[in-house]
Amino acid sequence: MTLSRLVALASALCVLTGLALSASAQTQAPPPAQAPPSAQAPAAAPAPKAGAPAKCGPDHAILYKRAVGLLDNGEKKLNARYTAEAKSLLKEANSLFSILQKECGPEQSQRLLNPKEEQQEAINQKLSADERAAADRLMQSAEEKEKKSAQLEAGRPEQSLKLQREAKEEYEQAHKRYIKAQIYALRNQQMIFRFLAP
Repeated sequence: MTLSRLVALASALCVLTGLALSASAQTQAPPPAQAPPSAQAPAAAPAPKAGAPAKCGPDHAILYKRAVGLLDNGEKKLNARYTAEAKSLLKEANSLFSILQKECGPEQSQRLLNPKEEQQEAINQKLSADERAAADRLMQSAEEKEKKSAQLEAGRPEQSLKLQREAKEEYEQAHKRYIKAQIYALRNQQMIFRFLAP
């Protein structure tokens, strides 16, 4: 490329850049003008005090209903062996229950569970812990099988392949058990926030 062509290309690029900048400056809307102080909307009611708990209202009942629906659908998907969908649904349900915990926590903490609910909460906690422990054992076993498989790969490839398949199966089972543990934990959240149900 000659020097004259390079100069022509650079000047064309500068012209195009200048045109693009001027066009974008013209298409931007000017900032909205501030209304005079006398024309502004009247002041709203005083904001609640920082220490005052937020009241749980109908919007929280909607969040609760949505979270329970997601939890039910997630459990159905897990039972139908759609693990990824189940995990996604449960993650969203967990997020909604977290919002309820944050916004309705003070109101929820004042509500006492009845003896039947307390018993169910204890059962769910135990089932969740049992599922997590079983999943942890499966994960450990799968990791050991993967290590053995790597050691046997050169000498006995068929044995190595068998161990790899077993490890994969155990990883999948562990994953399902972790999700099942999450379901039990979320069932406790469902029970705790049941007062929001219509």
